[in-house]
Amino acid sequence: MYKGLIASSYPNDDDAVLFLFSKYVEKYGWEWAAKFATQNVSFNRGTFVQGDLVRAGTKAIGVGGGGNHAAAVAGGYPFLAWAQRLAILKKAKNVAAAKLFVNWLFTEERQRAAASTGWTVRTDIPTTNGFPQVWDIENANVAKFAPFMADRERVEILKQTFALYFGEVQGAPTPGWPGLYPGRD
Repeated sequence: MYKGLIASSYPNDDDAVLFLFSKYVEKYGWEWAAKFATQNVSFNRGTFVQGDLVRAGTKAIGVGGGGNHAAAVAGGYPFLAWAQRLAILKKAKNVAAAKLFVNWLFTEERQRAAASTGWTVRTDIPTTNGFPQVWDIENANVAKFAPFMADRERVEILKQTFALYFGEVQGAPTPGWPGLYPGRD
């Protein structure tokens, strides 16, 4: 029914998508991956291409993309949210500038801007999207992603196994926004 109408990120190219696909396999087994592979899926790099293809009417279903979590939260469906990790390396060329940047990222103004489209990492800033804080939404898998990523052996095995089902990653790295060159297509 949807053969040729599905767009997806490569699970062997994006760790968040790999987490998602690992959940599919946990629930439905590797048979699911084998059947998915027969659907002439348009695999793409990055997590924005699927949404673009669905909005353009080229594809009916987007898998492993970023976007609005309203339907997932409202429907109690699983999704993945996490705070990006950040560190200042001890031997950084300009530690003072790095500290200024980090302090700016965590200012109330900047975090309120982040909260306008999703969630903030600060506990003193309420959400503006009508949802509870993301760490209070069990289906957001916030607490499950870091341990998943820490198990590097499992991650690498999953990447290689999905490559057997869906092929090696092809194409330019993450096109468009945010990508390697934000603002360029």
